[in-house]
Amino acid sequence: MAVKTGAMKPQDTRRVIVDTTVQPKNVMFPTGAKLIHRARERLVRLAKKTGLDLRQSYVRVGKLALIKHQRYAHAKQFKRAGKALRKLKTYLGRTIRDIKRQIAGDAELDAVFKWPLYQASTVLEQRQRQRGRKIYSLHAHEVECIGKGKAHAPYEFGVKVSIATTLKRSKGGQFALHVMALPGNPYDGHTLGTVIPAMQDTVGAEIERILADAGYRGHNAPQSHRFRVFTAGQKRRVTPAIKRQMRRRPAVEPVIGHIKNEQGWAATTSPTPRAMPSTPSWPPPATTSPSCSGG
Repeated sequence: MAVKTGAMKPQDTRRVIVDTTVQPKNVMFPTGAKLIHRARERLVRLAKKTGLDLRQSYVRVGKLALIKHQRYAHAKQFKRAGKALRKLKTYLGRTIRDIKRQIAGDAELDAVFKWPLYQASTVLEQRQRQRGRKIYSLHAHEVECIGKGKAHAPYEFGVKVSIATTLKRSKGGQFALHVMALPGNPYDGHTLGTVIPAMQDTVGAEIERILADAGYRGHNAPQSHRFRVFTAGQKRRVTPAIKRQMRRRPAVEPVIGHIKNEQGWAATTSPTPRAMPSTPSWPPPATTSPSCSGG
């Protein structure tokens, strides 16, 4: 549509800039105490809904322990904060064991409590700096902790996303050619094997040149595009014309900012990779589609 209306020329899609960012999920900053408290609340709520008579719900004492932990941690009284955290863990562990005893032998209740009990047990057992998968949000279990090295936000909680934009600013603006969610926090260079074929399918043309930052060194681009990818700091095969084009590489950053603030991200936050069609990142659209309103 952009080509038909004259907003973009077909040759504008031949040279692209690729970068990754984090699409943050709408979750509160995860701490161990809050997750443990929320897991117990969800189990107690589900137990009441299914008619289970728990020995104790820990509604009052659990909330008080959470408040104490937050106050002690803020005051840097970490021994007292640790004591309150152990209380929260005790309350959650007792609730888990009480529910397991009552649903033993009941296949229907076992199916209802299987996932909540798994989440609660994982939250109870996970430790700081442990290797492997962790749960950072109970309602959005696909959330990952991604460190991007930013001073104002060292860690972001969401899903890594690949964004490709045109090298040249078209008549209609700087177009975002391709967006894809990349669950699992893969290495940036190892995403090109998936991103390049999907980008060519979306655009409908072969990519002649791809410019990327230094995080894409050691990439796994398809064999046909192995020598079409140029990264920041590269010396070999870099002609004066490519050097001039590399100065345009930071143009992808404002595109990322506009997409995050003004476009819908519903298609990129699911746990399975999905691609979005080409959309201009600026100027912002006059109306918002129903699929974008939840972003």
